[in-house]
Amino acid sequence: MKLIPVILSGGAGTRLWPVSRRAYPKPFMKLSNGSTLAELTFERALDVSNDGTVMTVTSRDYYFICRDMYKNIASDDIHKQIFMLEPMGRNTAPAIALAALEVQQRFGDDAVMLVMPSDHLIKDKDAFKKAVDQGAKLAEEGYIATFGIHPTSPETGYGYIKAGDKIDGFEASIIQEFKEKPDLQTAKEYVESGNYSWNSGMFCLSAKHLLTEMEQTSPDVLVAAKKCFATRNIQNSAIEFDTDTFAAMPDISIDYAVMEQAKKRAVVDSRFDWNDIGSWNSMAGLAESDDHGNRIEGKAITIESKECYIRSGDRVVAAVGVDNLMIVDTKDAVLVAHRERSQGVKDVVQFLKSNNHDAAIYHQTVHRPWGSYTILEDEDDCKVKRLVVKPGQILSLQRHQRRSEHWTVVKGTAKVRNGDDEFLLEANQSTYIPVNTMHRLENPTDTDIALIEVQCGDYFGEDDIERFEDIYGRTNDD
Repeated sequence: MKLIPVILSGGAGTRLWPVSRRAYPKPFMKLSNGSTLAELTFERALDVSNDGTVMTVTSRDYYFICRDMYKNIASDDIHKQIFMLEPMGRNTAPAIALAALEVQQRFGDDAVMLVMPSDHLIKDKDAFKKAVDQGAKLAEEGYIATFGIHPTSPETGYGYIKAGDKIDGFEASIIQEFKEKPDLQTAKEYVESGNYSWNSGMFCLSAKHLLTEMEQTSPDVLVAAKKCFATRNIQNSAIEFDTDTFAAMPDISIDYAVMEQAKKRAVVDSRFDWNDIGSWNSMAGLAESDDHGNRIEGKAITIESKECYIRSGDRVVAAVGVDNLMIVDTKDAVLVAHRERSQGVKDVVQFLKSNNHDAAIYHQTVHRPWGSYTILEDEDDCKVKRLVVKPGQILSLQRHQRRSEHWTVVKGTAKVRNGDDEFLLEANQSTYIPVNTMHRLENPTDTDIALIEVQCGDYFGEDDIERFEDIYGRTNDD
C-alpha cells in the first residue's frame, strides 16, 4: 500500500492571539518544548509515510516557513516533499479534492491519503501509528475513515461522531451520524452514552474512492476542483494554481461535502492522546502547575495569586493578588483575560481587523521567504528595522516613492545594489538609498547576515514597494 500523508497547514488561530496571527498562525507558534505544532505534525507524517514523501497543502505565504521547518527535520528527504499552494482559503473540501487529484496522478488509484491538520498535538506516536494502520486498511476496503477520539470530558468546542455497528476485523465502527458542536447538557449526554467520540478532523481514504464519492455527494466541488487542477503550475516541489479558477471553487468543509453523505464511512476507535490547542486554556493544560495552580511559561512572578496561566517573552510579568487570569505577553501586545473567557479572544482579533490594526496580522518580527525583519521603532518620521537574511537569499529588486533608506551591516557580508552600483558591505559599513532609487540586498555567504535599516520619509507602509524582479514570484500586492 502507498500511504501519502497530506498535511493541511494554515488557519488564523484567532483564539490564540497575540502569539498566533494571520501572518504567522497557530501551527508555527512554539510550544514549551521549543517545537512547533507544524514540526511535530511533519514528524508524525514521516513516521507513517512509506518512503518519506509528505504532501502539504498550505498558502503561498506559509510555503517558505513550512519548507524551512521541514529542512531542519528531514534535510536529506526535502526533495521528496510536495507543497500545494493555495492563493486563498477555500475550506477543506477543495483542498482535499485537489490533493486527491495530485495523489492519483502521481501514485495511482490505489494510493491512500492520510489527511492531517497541522495544528493538533499528539504525543503517543505508537497509538497514533496503530490507528493509522487501521484507517489505511479501511481505506483499502473502500471506506472513508475518520479518527474518533475517546472523550475525556463533555467538551462543547468539538463536533461529535455517533458510532453504529462494529466492523468485523477492525477496531472501528460504521458512522451512524455526525453531530455539530453541542451545548453542555447535550455534550454530557453524549459522553455518558459511550456511543460518541470527538471528531478529530483527520481522515484516511483512497484518492480514487474519494473522487468517486464526490461525484455523488458534491459534484460541483469536484468539477471546480478538476478545472482548477488543470491550471496547476509545478515549480520544483511547489504546485501553484490560477487564482481566479481557485476562487471559483465552493467554500465548503469535507464534512459537509462528503462525510455526512458518503455511503461507506467508518470511525476508527482511536486511543491516542489528542489536543487541537483551540484556546489558551488548552495551552495552559500543557504547562506544569505550581502548588497554587499557576502555570508559567517564560519569565513570571506570582505573589498571592492562583490558577493563573502566564506566558511571557523577553519581559518579566508580575501577577499580584489575582486569580484565574490568562496573561500572554509578546513584544508588541499583551492579552489579559479571565480563564473562563478564553474563547472570547477571537473577538479581540475581530475588533483589530475592523479597525485595520496591523496587530491582527503581523508580529513585531515578520517572516519573509528570504529571512525576517523586526521592527525596532515605528514613528511618524522614521521606521527602524533589523533585517536577518538567510544564506544565499536575495530580496526583490525594488524602489520606494515615499521613503529613503540607510542600511548598516552589523553581522556578516552583504551584497548590495544601489542604483547602478553593486558592491559588498562588511560589518560596520553602511549605504544610503535615496527615494525612487532601484536597490537590492543579497546574502552571498553561507551564514546569516544582519542589517539595521533606517527608513526616513512620510509613509512607511509595505505597499510602498515597487518590485521589478523577485525570485519568490511575489508581486507588488504581496
